[in-house]
Amino acid sequence: MPDRPLAVITGGSSGIGATFARKLAERKYDLLLIARREDRLRSLAAELADTYHIEGQWMKADLGADKDLEKVADRVRGAANLGLLVNNAGFGAHGYFAESDVRVQEQMHRVHVLATMRLMHAALANLVPRGVGGIINVASVAGFGQAPGSVSYNATKTWMNSFTEGIAMELGAKGSPVKVQSLCPGFTLSEFHDVLHADRSAIPSSLWMTADFVVSESLRGFDEGKLFVIPGWRYKVIVAGMKLLPAALLRRAAVQGTRRFRKKKE
Repeated sequence: MPDRPLAVITGGSSGIGATFARKLAERKYDLLLIARREDRLRSLAAELADTYHIEGQWMKADLGADKDLEKVADRVRGAANLGLLVNNAGFGAHGYFAESDVRVQEQMHRVHVLATMRLMHAALANLVPRGVGGIINVASVAGFGQAPGSVSYNATKTWMNSFTEGIAMELGAKGSPVKVQSLCPGFTLSEFHDVLHADRSAIPSSLWMTADFVVSESLRGFDEGKLFVIPGWRYKVIVAGMKLLPAALLRRAAVQGTRRFRKKKE
């Protein structure tokens, strides 16, 4: 068994997941990258293994499929050198809930909620008895509120925030040194928005962050034992404001903002 800890990263073939892989390889973690695109997984795992002299494993899996999820959970639970689980797999979808494809909505809940829960359970069963390592769940600033047109995304990210906080409380009650973090980035330059065919120009350039910055902030926060990490001072201010303003006012602002945006597109 290698002395190096193992980092398991879901959604590890691109974007924030691939950036986590690079930065953790720099820290001399062995890697197990999980995603649906085998060619990218194979290439990235081989590149990082060669560059950083670590073990680069990969596993093709669709975490929205029960059979694949169970296979990944078995690997996580049984990894003797597991040090870190990064639950990064996820996606977004535009459109009002009642008008959207319910199968897409269901898949989002499966990946963001059920897969996160199942893999956290497997990881904690591995880490807690050994008193090492931790889990990073990639949530979003969207998890601190709601918005028309993305209700499932916001709701599932809210669940991730709440569930991670609850697990942190349980670990604290047990006196366990295992750490958990909910990473809550805002708009991040990655393939996430390309898949959505989103118009990046509609968002002020000052609100865009690089994946490198987001992951660096996450790992710095993990080292410091921070439960919630919100990269960027602008987003810290936004989230603080959302917590202070009355809920009714936030709902009206979200509805009005969505109406104005839809009129511009028309």
